[in-house]
Amino acid sequence: MRPRLLPSIAIFFVVISIADAALPEQTVWSGLIIASNSPPTEPTAAEITQIEATLRKLFGYSQFQLIGEARKTLKTGEEDWLASSKYFSLQVDSRGEKADAYVLNLKLFQEQKLLLETRAKLSKASPLVIRGPQVGDGQLVIVLVVQ
Repeated sequence: MRPRLLPSIAIFFVVISIADAALPEQTVWSGLIIASNSPPTEPTAAEITQIEATLRKLFGYSQFQLIGEARKTLKTGEEDWLASSKYFSLQVDSRGEKADAYVLNLKLFQEQKLLLETRAKLSKASPLVIRGPQVGDGQLVIVLVVQ
């Protein structure tokens, strides 16, 4: 009878060691950007230059000004953070990792007013880009990138 118990105990220890394996830490950059065709007032932020061609193609604007940002290192994949600017804020509630993507609950506020609430997946392979409301002669763009 003892030989039958040993294999099940060995399987139990293997399952526990796999479940305890930590996900690699990754940093997520979140940016609030005003896209417009106005002449540039300041240099384009480094995080934006990496995806500027994509933003131009998607939205048709020529200038992108970073108005708020946040970086968060994800250890468990369930951290929360806030990217904010003078008038807008993006609240991110990470709900874990599934199939090489983070599941996120996003809330966009203009001052205290909730403008958008959605669930999205942020892939490690490509940025998440969301078109926000019109702002003056431009448009708010929300970008999240796994770095």
